[in-house]
Amino acid sequence: MTSNVKRSFKTRTSRQFCQEKLCCRFEKTEAELVCEDCVTYQCQDCERAIHTQDKYEFHERRRIQPPPAEELCQYSHSQSKIKCIDLNFADLRCEVCQLNFCYSCFDTYHKGPRKTHRKLTFKEYKNRTQKALDSPILPISPIGNDDDSLTFVTLPQIHDEYKTPNLLVENSESMNSFSSAKSDHSQRSSIPDLLNSMENHSIDVEAELADSQIDDEFSSCHSFMLIDDQEVLQIADEDDFIDKLNCSKDDEVKVVSIFGNTGDGKSYTLNYTFFGGKEVFQTSAQQISCTVGVWAAYDPKTHTIVIDTEGLLGISSNQNQRTRLLLKVLAVSDVVIYRTRAERLHTDMFQFLCDASAAYTKHFAMELTSVAKRSKKTIKDLMPTVIIFHETTNTNILGHPEDEKLAESKISERFNQLDCTMDFKNLKYVGTRTERPPTNFSKFRKVLLDQLENKTDRAKRKPCIVYQTLKSLNDKFSGEVDKPVFGTLPDQLFTCSIKCLSCGESCTRSMNHDVEVEPHENSCHCKYQHQYGNKVYLCKKCYMEKGQENIVVPKTSETSDNSWMGLAKYVWSGEVLECKSCGVIYRSREKWYGNKEVEEVVRTDIRHVWQDGYHSLDASHNAARKVIDGFHYIADSISNVGAKPTQMISDWMTDRIAPDYWIPNSEISQCEICNIPLENEQKHHCRACGKGFCDSCSSKKRPVPERGWGDQLVRVCDKYSTDSSGSNSNVTARKVGEVVTSALTVAASAFDYPIGYVKNSARPAYWIPDENIRKCVVCNEKFGTKLKIHHCRACGHGVCENCSPKKRPVPLRGWDYPVRVCDKCLNKNDRL
Repeated sequence: MTSNVKRSFKTRTSRQFCQEKLCCRFEKTEAELVCEDCVTYQCQDCERAIHTQDKYEFHERRRIQPPPAEELCQYSHSQSKIKCIDLNFADLRCEVCQLNFCYSCFDTYHKGPRKTHRKLTFKEYKNRTQKALDSPILPISPIGNDDDSLTFVTLPQIHDEYKTPNLLVENSESMNSFSSAKSDHSQRSSIPDLLNSMENHSIDVEAELADSQIDDEFSSCHSFMLIDDQEVLQIADEDDFIDKLNCSKDDEVKVVSIFGNTGDGKSYTLNYTFFGGKEVFQTSAQQISCTVGVWAAYDPKTHTIVIDTEGLLGISSNQNQRTRLLLKVLAVSDVVIYRTRAERLHTDMFQFLCDASAAYTKHFAMELTSVAKRSKKTIKDLMPTVIIFHETTNTNILGHPEDEKLAESKISERFNQLDCTMDFKNLKYVGTRTERPPTNFSKFRKVLLDQLENKTDRAKRKPCIVYQTLKSLNDKFSGEVDKPVFGTLPDQLFTCSIKCLSCGESCTRSMNHDVEVEPHENSCHCKYQHQYGNKVYLCKKCYMEKGQENIVVPKTSETSDNSWMGLAKYVWSGEVLECKSCGVIYRSREKWYGNKEVEEVVRTDIRHVWQDGYHSLDASHNAARKVIDGFHYIADSISNVGAKPTQMISDWMTDRIAPDYWIPNSEISQCEICNIPLENEQKHHCRACGKGFCDSCSSKKRPVPERGWGDQLVRVCDKYSTDSSGSNSNVTARKVGEVVTSALTVAASAFDYPIGYVKNSARPAYWIPDENIRKCVVCNEKFGTKLKIHHCRACGHGVCENCSPKKRPVPLRGWDYPVRVCDKCLNKNDRL
């Protein structure tokens, strides 16, 4: 239970002090004049210094007139030697002494026997006096010989002959009880007759007395701007913050902030919840928002810093900046109130709380870590309590007796339905139905006070810590922020929803457009990502001279090469770029050294990657697959050709790099020494004589410097002698060929290896792996032991044999000769 805090009142002096402070002799010099043009109170010295200047000479000035004596404290009338030093305005009226007092003088004078004198507020005294003057009253004679009071009633005088003795006595007793001179002041309901109006309307005096003392009870409470709408902190330092709060620096406080849509009564709620209805936070009946920025006030009863915020959904120059400002205030709050007057809870409330919880854990964690360490808790433990205060007029609130589930459970379900993650662990719901104003805040106030007294999560802290945390957050998260873009909703409703996988830009064509006729497009520049391979090469010569964008794709062979020759050239000379207009423009290994860079002959362009389009465009993705396909072709031709094709290709490559004194492989049929046929055997050349031998007859190694081999040990035949002579020859090409492992030797080994083990490693980048394929992309039939997986060379999807019966070239993928394509890609001329 909270202890009752003794009310503290402030007196109001009638003295006016100089506001210019130019020539004042003392800190508080009493003003004598008021300048209508300067709109300030001025002492005589300051007034003379200012208005001797030419431009201020004609200002209108007048002397300050003292207020009426009946408005001031009359303490000096009762004791002539002592008077009210500050000339305070009257705050209280003593009904016994018939004098007006300020708070200080009333307590000083009413000691001892005067302590029991009945008092009322001076405001109420003036109201009663005014009502008495406005009422048509008639005097009557004293009721009894002993009654020396003069009592007035609002009814006409009743003659004695119409009164019975009993009635006379009864009236005498009842009226005697209201005598101002001899009434019993211990009675709480002693109400004079002059309160009765001519319409016989009864007045609840106790309620009026309570209302009249609201301003007095919270006279020290006032609000001030904490942060303006441009996120500029309006407090100079900690001392300024504490001074404006009007609290002590050693006080232990909690922070309560309120959020909600504009016009939902946030300021009104705080005024009646914390300050008894006093307008500490400004309210207004106008359409313009009465709260701009963030305002704060201090409640001395609950030791709470109360923060009022600008409403959501209101007109703002930058909605994103306002949201950031509100989230920073939420980060320093112990209790967060979301106020709504909607008949049903709207989505914007759930979205705001989701964004707030995400910002709290993601962006504000560093600034709040120090607070968590001091309290030995985690960031999530320090999350504020959220109270949803829901007021309706025509609909039932959540948690109504007709509902089966608790309000908090239903709200959690709504968060799940909206796919919003709300990490605030303590969520409270308070609902009230107001069919006729005013709003009942009693239930809400009870829940709020319970949370303020709760010490399990966040303990009270000093005001300086609150200021430091808020300043740290405001300094870090400040500066320009992009404004929200309005008017984009219609485009989202009527344009294609497909987005580029690489850059995320949407297609600009109409929704559900025919992709076969109008492919996806977007004029924005895309960004390259290697996993999508969305980089293409354009022939630079065609682009510069003709203005044409001819795509060239790295591939293994030229269009005119057959399978074997193209494969051999690829192993020897590398990949090739071939333009349909210019022919072959680039080979990666055209020379042994000094090859051109690919950027010298092509222009690079980054293309969008659509979900239903080609995901990989750059590089030679099918080189390894062409080797595998070549193996299949070779295997089918072995029965028709008498020798291994790999041997023929190897002989052809050996002749290409052989020195000029070597006998070509095609002319060697048997060993020069033992005459063994070498059709199916490996042919070896002697580095000295250049003739062909079997492995047994050329197993020795000797230096052959006369042929250009230097001091290196190389293969020679058994007939070789050290005194042999020969001309020096260029053997550089052969040396490099011996250092580099023959690609066809590896290919021959792969030919003998089961094709299934190397199939996945030879898969082009745009092909979908076999393990990820479950059914045919065309007929949706499931693959299994009876239905074999094939790949479309155009799109890379898995397809059955029945759905890919035809073949055609796919130059965009590097297939210049007819290859397998699915029925979907067969007629896509713009993509093949």
